[in-house]
Amino acid sequence: MKDKVSDFLLKRLSEWGSKRIYGFPGDGINGILGALNRAGDMLDFVQVRHEEMAAFMACAHAKFTGEIGVWAVLQLYR
Repeated sequence: MKDKVSDFLLKRLSEWGSKRIYGFPGDGINGILGALNRAGDMLDFVQVRHEEMAAFMACAHAKFTGEIGVWAVLQLYR
């Protein structure tokens, strides 16, 4: 099977030193969740109860660890 864009995305995040993704599963990120499943233990997915919490957790992760904070949700609100 050929790699998909989501597989390349996770590989790049891993190369940048990211260890986890905070998110809320749904149709908008099913490709990323599929890539996480194929990647095994490369990155951890921390499921949150609300989309805003994923952003807060990723921001706090970046602030307190100095690493990249990654979040993936269904949509961005404007």
